[in-house]
Amino acid sequence: MIRYRRPKQDDSVIMDLIEKQLVPLSHLPQTVISQVRKDLPRRLGQGVTLVACPDYESDPLGFVHFMLHGDLLYIDMLAIAPSARRKRWGNMLMDRAERFALSRGCKRAKVAVDTGNAAGISFYEKMGYSVARYQPQNYCYEFEKQFNRFL
Repeated sequence: MIRYRRPKQDDSVIMDLIEKQLVPLSHLPQTVISQVRKDLPRRLGQGVTLVACPDYESDPLGFVHFMLHGDLLYIDMLAIAPSARRKRWGNMLMDRAERFALSRGCKRAKVAVDTGNAAGISFYEKMGYSVARYQPQNYCYEFEKQFNRFL
């Protein structure tokens, strides 16, 4: 099931997923990563975080954090525990985020994917995203997707 984040229950699992699944893929300097770590609680407080879990009371197996900016859905972070991969949790989280955004008038979506994240690149391509540009300062690709009126 997909549900909204419950900070007291979910944040330690979310932080662990970020630390183990996302940070190792980053090419940012350690000083920048340290600042990002400090900023995570505030960052999670902005936007929307959905979690994937087997049932309503379970701890998350993965999460997606996103923000809406006008007609843009910006996928900030997506991570799935290794044991839960290839079971459609990522697809379900993205579908729910995109439907949420579409219901609020978004027409397009963006996500940044680190250059070394081959699995992430493949995942977003399968989800209908395509590379819009490369950001050399962040060592990442910016993917975009235009929404059809009906997802």
